[in-house]
Amino acid sequence: MNWLSTVDPLFAHGVTGVVILIVLIKIVVGFSVLMGAVILMIWFERKAISDMQSRIGPQRWGPFGLLQTVADGIKLIFKEDLIPTEADRVVFKLAPYLVLIPALVTFSIVPIGGTLTIAGHQVMLQVANPPVGILVLLAMSGISVYGVMLAGWSSGSKYPLLSSVRASAQMISYEAALGITIVTIVLVTGSLSTHDIVTSQAHGIWHWNVIRLGVVPFVIFWTAITAELNRPPFDVVEADSELVGGFNTEYASFRFAIFYLAEFMNTITMSAIIVTLFFGGPAGWVPNVGHLKWLFPIAWFLIKTVAFCFCYVWVRAALPRFRYDQVMDLGWKRLIPLSLGWMIVVAGFLIAPAWGLVMAAAVLFASVVLSRAFELGSSRSSGTDSILPVVGERPLRAEAFRSLSDGEDAPRSSEPETILPDVSERALPSEVFRSFSDGEEE
Repeated sequence: MNWLSTVDPLFAHGVTGVVILIVLIKIVVGFSVLMGAVILMIWFERKAISDMQSRIGPQRWGPFGLLQTVADGIKLIFKEDLIPTEADRVVFKLAPYLVLIPALVTFSIVPIGGTLTIAGHQVMLQVANPPVGILVLLAMSGISVYGVMLAGWSSGSKYPLLSSVRASAQMISYEAALGITIVTIVLVTGSLSTHDIVTSQAHGIWHWNVIRLGVVPFVIFWTAITAELNRPPFDVVEADSELVGGFNTEYASFRFAIFYLAEFMNTITMSAIIVTLFFGGPAGWVPNVGHLKWLFPIAWFLIKTVAFCFCYVWVRAALPRFRYDQVMDLGWKRLIPLSLGWMIVVAGFLIAPAWGLVMAAAVLFASVVLSRAFELGSSRSSGTDSILPVVGERPLRAEAFRSLSDGEDAPRSSEPETILPDVSERALPSEVFRSFSDGEEE
C-alpha cells in the first residue's frame, strides 16, 4: 500500500473504513457539482446568447429562468421513448452512455483545489489522482468517438450514419493535434499526473504553461478540443443542409437528453482541463486568512473555468460555421504540422539552447517546404490539370456575374458576349413540336 500514498496522501495509513467513506463522499460530491454545473451552463449559454442577440431568453421557470433546464429535463424524461424498427436495440441504447461517461471520468482527474485535513487524513480536492491521469484523458476522448459512431450506425438510417461518419472523422483528425500538444506539456512537466502538472505551475503566472510554452500549444489545444466537442464553429455534424439533427436524429426522450447533457458536460470538463494544463488550475494568490485559505484555490479555479465557459458561448454567438472541407484542412494541414513542429522545438530547448535553435531552423525549413507542397496541391486540384472535375463551379464567369450584379456602372468588356443562353430557342424543330402538341402522327 506504500505506493498508494505517493499517489494520494489519503492512503498514507492504508485503506480503512474512513478512507473508503471519504472516497465515496468525493465521488458523490464531484458528480453532484458537475451535474449542477451542467444545469447552470445550459441556462447561462441560452441567457448569454439571447443578450448578445437582443432577446429575452428563459424567464418563466424560476427566478431569471434558472429552472428552465430542470423543466426541460423533466419533460424529456416523461416523453415516450422511441426506438426505430431497423435499429440495433442494444447498441442504440448503449451509445448515449459512451458519450456521457467519458465526460464524468475526465472531470474526476481535475484538481479543483488544494488539500484539506479530514479526520486526521490529508484529502486532495480531486476525485482521483492516477499517476497516468493524462492517459486517462486521452483514453476517454477516444471512447467518446465510439459513442458518436455507434449512435449513427445503430439507428438504421442513412442520415444519422452519414453524420456519425462525418463526426468521427472530425474527432479523429483533431485527436492527433490534441495528443501532440499534451505530449509537449508532459515534456516540460515531467509527469503524467494532473496534480503534478498543476504543482509545476504553482510558482506564479510566469510558470503557467500558456506562457512557458509560448501560447501556441494553448491555441492549438483549445481549437482542437473545440472541434472534438463539435462545438461551434466546428458543429458540422448537425447537418442542417439535410434537415436532420445529426448522428442523434433517431433518438427521443431521455436518450436524446443524454446527448444534449453530454455536450454541455464536455464543455465544462474541457474548460476545466484547459485551466489545469495551461493556467495553473487552482493556483493563484492566497491571502493569509487562517482557516479560509482552502477556499481561495477553489475560487481561482471557478473563476478561470467560468471564463472559458463564457468564451465558448461567445464563440458560438460570434463565429459562423465552417464548411466541412475547411474543418478537415485546418486539422490535417495546419494544426498537426504546427503542433508537431512546436513540440520538436520545445524538446530541443529542453536539451540545450543550441539544440533548440537548430530544431527551430529545421522546423522553419520544413514549414516552407510543406507550405509549397500544399500550394501546388491546391492549384492542381482546382486548375486546368485537375484530375477530378471541379465541383460547384459558377455557370457564369466572374466578370459576367459582376456585370449583372453591379448594374450599369460596372465595367464591361469591349467584345459582345452571350452571358445567358437564349431560353426562347426551342430544343425541337417546330414541325416536330407541333406534331406532338396537336396529336398528329409524324
